[in-house]
Amino acid sequence: MRKLSSAVEQSASIIIITDNNGKIEYVNPKFTEVTGFSREEVHGQNPNIIKGEKTPPEIYQELWSTIIKGKEWKGELHNKKKNNESYWALASISPIKNADGSITHFLGVQEDITERKISDDALKRYSKELERSNEELQQFAYVASHDLQEPLRMVSSYMTLIKRRYEGKLDKDGEEFIGYAVDGAKRMKQLINDLLLYSRVGTHGKPFVRTNCNKVLEKTLQNLQLAIEENELEINSEKLPIVIADETQLLQLFQNLISNAIKFRGNESPRIHISSKEGEGEWIFSISDNGIGISKEFMDRIFIIFQRLHPISKYPGTGIGLAVCKKIVERHGGKIWIESEPGKGSTFYFSIAKTFNDKEN
Repeated sequence: MRKLSSAVEQSASIIIITDNNGKIEYVNPKFTEVTGFSREEVHGQNPNIIKGEKTPPEIYQELWSTIIKGKEWKGELHNKKKNNESYWALASISPIKNADGSITHFLGVQEDITERKISDDALKRYSKELERSNEELQQFAYVASHDLQEPLRMVSSYMTLIKRRYEGKLDKDGEEFIGYAVDGAKRMKQLINDLLLYSRVGTHGKPFVRTNCNKVLEKTLQNLQLAIEENELEINSEKLPIVIADETQLLQLFQNLISNAIKFRGNESPRIHISSKEGEGEWIFSISDNGIGISKEFMDRIFIIFQRLHPISKYPGTGIGLAVCKKIVERHGGKIWIESEPGKGSTFYFSIAKTFNDKEN
């Protein structure tokens, strides 16, 4: 008994023993250290003396109804110290019974979890702020892109009209300047359309359903038929799985990655190989090509919106395609990455969770 008494006295946990009416009979030194109350001040008092304000009344009702039935209760309690400072405790309260099974006392063991709660609350707060910020950013991108469409359409129409009407009537510099303006308006239109597409990935997605990836790939190749024929693309695919996904976005994902392989082809005729393998709780897809490849230091940049590694005159585009791919994959509970060497082609990998509840659906 002496060893047990010493263990309780020296315990790093707060220990409270009450009689069967809930009156405090014993507290250990850790209790006095944390709360600031002396043993004499709390003896005979109800543990409500350290009751905080943030624990709902129903929690205390559940606690009491559990322990008087002879069962252990576990949960978090908001408490206050003698100086009115608050702290959070992870509590375990158990009945102590005599030989005939009657409850004589209650034993409470508490761990001070204040720092953990502060960290958890801060994390939740930052998470909500980040979610709100992302929603506002998506809304801004959508509204800004949508509102820019009409004035841009007017600029583009008038510049095209000027080019047609005054072609051959201006000097070389004048025609060149008009050409730059028309080309800039076209690029701006494409940029706005891509920005709209990017902003809609998380907000305008369709419900997740059973999706046959082989059929999705078949539709993708039909959409890209002209580019495939023009570039004499050789493409082969292993059998792909059925996944739970947004079929339209999965098609967009395949189309972007295959188009990317065609665009960044090397000197040889482009070749693409598509495969998949089953992982733990996910499917991992790979799309390999024999294109120009990419240096290791640029591999993280390519998935960032508007990032370009090559001049637009050599490789046209807005730099949004792979950012859209990343956003689609993340919506499906997965991740996307690349393995590549300059001049030796690239392999894009992406994973899709086998079971995933999209919060937008």
